[in-house]
Amino acid sequence: MKLCKKVLLPFFVLGCFYQAARAQSPIPLGGGMQGFGSRQGFGNMQGNKKNDSLQRRDKYADSITIYYKLYNQNDILKLDSSVNDFFVHYPVPYTAYNLGNLGTASNSYLFKPKLNIGWDAGFHAYDTYLYTLEQTPFYQTTRPYTEFGYLLGAKGEQMVEIKHSQNKKQQLNFSFDYRFSNAPGNVKNQNANVNNMRITANYQGKRKRFASFLVMLFNQTASSENGGLVNAALLDSLSLNDPYELETRLGVSGSSFRNPFNTSIATGTKYKQNTIAWRQTYDFGQKDSIVKDTFVVHMFYPRIRFQNEIKIQTSQFSFVDANPSKEGYMNYFGVNYDSGSVGYVDNWSIVSNEFSIISYPEKNNSNQFLQLGTGYTNMTATHNGMASWSNYNLYGMAMYKNKTRNQLWDLIIAGKLFLNGYHAGDYDANASLSRILNKNGTYLQLSFQNTNRTPAMNILGFTQFNINNIGGIAKENTTLFSGIMGNKSKGWEASFSYQLIQNYHYFSSGFQPAVHGNSMNYIRGQIEHKVKISKYWNWYDQATIQLVDPNAPVNVPLLLTRQRIAFEGNFYKNLHLSTGLELIYHTNYQADGYMPFTGQFYYQESYTTANRPTANAFLHFMIKRLKGYIRLENLNTIIPSNASFGNAYNFTTQHYPTAGMWFRVGIWWNFIN
Repeated sequence: MKLCKKVLLPFFVLGCFYQAARAQSPIPLGGGMQGFGSRQGFGNMQGNKKNDSLQRRDKYADSITIYYKLYNQNDILKLDSSVNDFFVHYPVPYTAYNLGNLGTASNSYLFKPKLNIGWDAGFHAYDTYLYTLEQTPFYQTTRPYTEFGYLLGAKGEQMVEIKHSQNKKQQLNFSFDYRFSNAPGNVKNQNANVNNMRITANYQGKRKRFASFLVMLFNQTASSENGGLVNAALLDSLSLNDPYELETRLGVSGSSFRNPFNTSIATGTKYKQNTIAWRQTYDFGQKDSIVKDTFVVHMFYPRIRFQNEIKIQTSQFSFVDANPSKEGYMNYFGVNYDSGSVGYVDNWSIVSNEFSIISYPEKNNSNQFLQLGTGYTNMTATHNGMASWSNYNLYGMAMYKNKTRNQLWDLIIAGKLFLNGYHAGDYDANASLSRILNKNGTYLQLSFQNTNRTPAMNILGFTQFNINNIGGIAKENTTLFSGIMGNKSKGWEASFSYQLIQNYHYFSSGFQPAVHGNSMNYIRGQIEHKVKISKYWNWYDQATIQLVDPNAPVNVPLLLTRQRIAFEGNFYKNLHLSTGLELIYHTNYQADGYMPFTGQFYYQESYTTANRPTANAFLHFMIKRLKGYIRLENLNTIIPSNASFGNAYNFTTQHYPTAGMWFRVGIWWNFIN
């Protein structure tokens, strides 16, 4: 993988800069024929201009048309140009939390059981920071497009983002995304950094029969683990009002200094997760053409598609402590070790090959198709100090989609079943029905999903980490019913979901997996609403209510809400402004504990949060192609701890305080070459 990065990356980067000055051909917006997981065809028309003595002005010379489709989706999407929500750029959404510092382990306030079937290594504490295959965009653009983002926070926190996409004529588009974040930490031994890189290329032949799509993802997270504060009560008596004065339960004790350029980890967690996916399709269908003015538009309608995808995943999960404390390990975590440094490393390699046939019953409806396919996956584990392990999976899949030509109804039925191999019996069945209810755009979506999944590999004992495996337990079965109703133009959406889970897998302590043998029920209701108070004042209301069986090993806040009051408008022609106050609040609950040695959040009943609402003041603006974000966060920490208002510092979990008052300023600037 390192060789792949070193060899391929320079060519892609050089190609980006070489083409940056060249204008591109106009791209027609035809209806591309798509299958399950297909990225084929943003347009299916090709124009040839006849001899004409009149030279027409290129209407794209001073503008750009850019759009994209996500991996495995058909919907055409546009870049988000709004500035009212900072979390569009920040990798940790308001529905999740970290351990007090950008880049540290993260968990969700919402209950989200794993619904993926087949192989799962079981390490998910850093998933929110990753580039994923499901969220990979494939672009089409008439001009080279580049975006640069830089976020600077208090105490040396910084994040850099670079995005570039361009077309080589009409057939080939390639894009490059890079994100780097580094934060020295709010408390000692908490520095963390994240590196993400994504390279994509999509090609379609001139005759619209052959298409090829390449995705390369490289994710690396590194975070120092401090185990939390030794004595969190001392937060109320800081001499310099800086939590960096306090001692932590892991890492070298005594004095230390923040260094915004330090990316080394002496005691902490390092995860590397890389993916290369290559998909190719070939179509058989009907040709057609339309003569329009001086153009002949050639069209091709696929009727049968052959699709192949090869995917290679490599993962490394590790924890290391170069300076362990025998007394601290035993006193704080109940861990006994002999001597020397501590280290655990898990290495996984997953190679899959998938083939499918896609049929399109109607040539003029690209969103109606039937897909049948099969795939083979090989799994290999090479964990330090353990014998290597290898196994396979053989699975079948099917999908039917029908979105009517009037765009009012959309039906999707899909299923995947592991037929043979280590995960035989795992399955995922889902169905979704959507309807546009009126001319105003009000929509309704009803969904059903049932999954049957094998526990994660670290729960089953395929790990070097000190996790007490419980191999041989029953598969986890989840049934989900959900409904969503909303109107984007009116700015509201309401949703409801119900989950019934049997044999729920979880961690009952930092080292001990467990299974809840009884059935458990979970209900969630959410609402998002934009209320226009006056011409320039808007109120954004977001609220979530969660209910779970009282005997289930799940603790979540009953209420999670984000409220924003913003003064917004378009001023001086080119100034788009959004400024106001943001409040984020959740009711008190028994937040999951966190075990740094295993990287797991676990169920506990001994500690209950008592947090104030988080208050953030913001000034967001956009001037032409420049977006600016100025934020003063955690204003709730200004008021000292007292009996009436509680503790000044909020805690995401026991021993881990959030940051104090925090200042951030960021810019995102896009260029059209």
